[in-house]
Amino acid sequence: MKNIVVLDGFALNPGDLDWSSLEALGNVTIYDRTPEHLVPERSKHAHILLTNKSVISGATIRELPQLEYIGVIATGYNVVDLAAARERGIPVTNVPAYGTASVAQLTFALILELCNRVGLHADSVRAGEWTRSIDFSYWKAPLTELDGKTLGIIGFGQIGQAVARIALAFGMKVIVSHKYPERDAMAGVAFVSQEVCFREADIVSLHCPLNVDNREFVNAALLATMKKSAFLINTSRGPLIREADLAAALAAGTIAGAGLDVLSVEPPAADNPLITAPGVLITPHIAWATRDARSRLMMTAIDNVRAFLAGQTRHVVN
Repeated sequence: MKNIVVLDGFALNPGDLDWSSLEALGNVTIYDRTPEHLVPERSKHAHILLTNKSVISGATIRELPQLEYIGVIATGYNVVDLAAARERGIPVTNVPAYGTASVAQLTFALILELCNRVGLHADSVRAGEWTRSIDFSYWKAPLTELDGKTLGIIGFGQIGQAVARIALAFGMKVIVSHKYPERDAMAGVAFVSQEVCFREADIVSLHCPLNVDNREFVNAALLATMKKSAFLINTSRGPLIREADLAAALAAGTIAGAGLDVLSVEPPAADNPLITAPGVLITPHIAWATRDARSRLMMTAIDNVRAFLAGQTRHVVN
């Protein structure tokens, strides 16, 4: 049987899922987490190597003569040196589209929290403010109705499209900046330039992949074009935003707020300026982490391994 090593299984399965389907395919060793310096040692007997965020460098790949397959338990696969794997004839697979509904849901959770401040008001009631109030109602921050507002979406893959459908159900106008408007046309959605999207939207939500061309494209100059009442949402990739510029824009009132599930470095440094910036909600990269999404992720990753063992190609990215 093949030796299968999972380098960092805890994030996917902290104990509420079942590895038995993978264990049926070979001799399985599962590590909760693997620091970079231990990757070669823990991988040295692996025929099949699975990783979520543990980096598998070209140097590591060249040190592993038994390695036959690398599976990324995620959609993004930048943690693997694809060229080095290709040179060795090692297929690298990923898991696309497992979390579409969950990420779209978290996108709107952030939007709704910025608009209705449910947490803020629930905390105030728990603290006794309503019982001490002389009025039947009060609000501690401006409240915003979504109906009739404009949502700007940057990137219109499966997640962007799912977000658009939710926005339309709320009665929002939806404008999108996207490379393929003809291919991905949707009733009720207007395709515009990126500049128009940022300038006209009441809420801008990022749903594009990270690449060399768009790293930190959300910068001071682009933020300055947004409405002062606008919100920025990012459930995509942290490095899309120049974080110091966003923190400065929030402090200056250039935009009204931001909801972020991702940052450029995770976990963030204590001095990341966004952590203490006004008007920002930050969640710890949880959009993917519903049990439903993680279950799909695990099963698809295991199915990828099963297909490889059967001599088939499935979700190969290199």
